[in-house]
Amino acid sequence: MAKCVINAWHKKSTINRNIYGHFSEHLGRGIYEGIYVGKNSPIENVNGMRSDVVQALRGINVPVLRWPGGCFADYYHWKDGIGAHDDRKKMVNANWGGVVEDNSFGTHEFMELCRQLGCEPYICGNVGSGTVEEMGEWIEYITFDGLSPMSGLRARNGRPEPWKIKYWGVGNENWGCGGNMLPAQYGEAYRRYRSYCRNYSGNKLYCIAGGANIDDYDWTDGVMKTICAGSGRRLIDGLSIHYYTQPNTWQNKKYATDFNEDDYYRALERSLFIEELIVKHCEIMSRYDPEHRVGLIVDEWGAWYEAEAGTNPAFLFQQSTMRDALVAAVHFDIFNRHSDRVVMANLAQMVNVIQAVILTEGSKMLLTPTYHAFDLYKSHQDACLLDSWLETEKRGSKQSEIPSLSHSVSEKNGSVTISMSNLSLDREEDIECHILGYRPDSVKARILNAGMTAHNTFEQPDTIGIRPFEGIAKTDYGLAWTLPPCSVVEISVSQDA
Repeated sequence: MAKCVINAWHKKSTINRNIYGHFSEHLGRGIYEGIYVGKNSPIENVNGMRSDVVQALRGINVPVLRWPGGCFADYYHWKDGIGAHDDRKKMVNANWGGVVEDNSFGTHEFMELCRQLGCEPYICGNVGSGTVEEMGEWIEYITFDGLSPMSGLRARNGRPEPWKIKYWGVGNENWGCGGNMLPAQYGEAYRRYRSYCRNYSGNKLYCIAGGANIDDYDWTDGVMKTICAGSGRRLIDGLSIHYYTQPNTWQNKKYATDFNEDDYYRALERSLFIEELIVKHCEIMSRYDPEHRVGLIVDEWGAWYEAEAGTNPAFLFQQSTMRDALVAAVHFDIFNRHSDRVVMANLAQMVNVIQAVILTEGSKMLLTPTYHAFDLYKSHQDACLLDSWLETEKRGSKQSEIPSLSHSVSEKNGSVTISMSNLSLDREEDIECHILGYRPDSVKARILNAGMTAHNTFEQPDTIGIRPFEGIAKTDYGLAWTLPPCSVVEISVSQDA
């Protein structure tokens, strides 16, 4: 029997809702066909945005959306994506398949999408191939409420009033596709570009520096040292890291639905590795930011497999299985646990690309198991993390041993949410949950449970989904339940008035 102890008296950090954020790049069918179909499409839409996709995304309370990249961001020139569609400049998307990008989805469309979703926009600006002037003018175009060349241009394009935007990325992956820079080189570029990211008309930017790839701790050290030198600390609000779960090598990648038990446990083991990355990168950040003012932004994460057979390999379209729901749950638990420093995370990517929450094909749409994991965890947004402890054994293969259970506990508006995953493929877990300082009068639960390769298809879109879970018993010490293998459960507990 596994034991869980929750100390409701010990309230810890607030879980920033933006930990449950998303990312959408001009890549494959992620935006075009996936989100944006244009106003004249036979697919039901509002101002070009697919109504079915928007409605589904609103169901998981998307808090923030990162755009336009990814590698595309440092290849993107924003003025190509404004004005009349027929007049917009076409370009080659050299990063993702060499296809023609017609720029019909640009700044106005992105801000409209965020309005429909009710989420915060997060724009990643172009440092790799763009100029300081270009980035500064983009911010002026979006936010300035007054007479200027950029606000006038915005008005002529149909938007007299400014928008508000908080989150601004100064470049993307500048160690690689964003310019192949060295740490100090990027740190100096960041300081320069950031100096011209102005706060116009009461809009206050939260500027994010492009951080490391996986465990490149030298990058974090060099960038933080350069940016924070002298009075530079005031220039940086957040630092990103990118980490993808890849259970197989690049030379031996497998399809999302074609894997064995060893691959399953290896994927979860590699997902758990992100906790070590968070701890070590934050230790370096603290050398230059002892007040912990700078937040850690995990603005690209997710499982990355071989593109589905018969699709353009550069479009990175893959299925999502029950394994991926557990990959997501493990990430959420780690982000929640480190919510004193992790203030945002963005799944890559939202629709039709890598570990998507939604897949589309023409007018058809389906929700993936990853979508359902987001649904089961949405109650943690802006909740207070509660101190908790979980006694768990090891499961897995000889190559990849992992804890059998993963969990999060939070409190919001007097209600407690317990999320728990059974990562074992073949053993159910009896859970004895002791709750200190809280009486569980009312208990409701939902569960996602299926075999490791279970997934939804356009022919059978409801193969795997959330259902009620009735197996929670109230006890003298708290709660008890039996968690089936390969499952994620959300338990909602409240007290009578």
